[in-house]
Amino acid sequence: MLCLDTSSLIAYLQGEEGPDVDMIDQALIDQVGVLSPVTVAELLSDPDLSPTLRRTILELPTLSITEGFWERAGLLRARAIRTGRRANLADTLIAQSCLDHHATLVTRDRDFNAFVSTEGLRVAIPFSSFKSD
Repeated sequence: MLCLDTSSLIAYLQGEEGPDVDMIDQALIDQVGVLSPVTVAELLSDPDLSPTLRRTILELPTLSITEGFWERAGLLRARAIRTGRRANLADTLIAQSCLDHHATLVTRDRDFNAFVSTEGLRVAIPFSSFKSD
């Protein structure tokens, strides 16, 4: 199961190139791509989102929030902050969803690295595969 992050999904929708975009294309064909609830909210936050794209987003499978999610997410973020790593709330919630469901994250957002080395979050593509901003 591949959890598709907002950063990579936006790149995919905008026709950009990259290993994450290729992986999303294949994940959608193979029907193994899922979204975290936070990613759904982030995508639907676009005021210019077309009704067609809105329906498509809502038709994609979404990971469920499991019991104890909020506590685990809070503790996850606290551990990251304690070690001096950047851990914004949205990324923490996406990371926790992936950890709960043993999903591999497809992202180009390097901020998730805070959860890779210390928490075992799996990312599909090494961050070194992407150009630096």
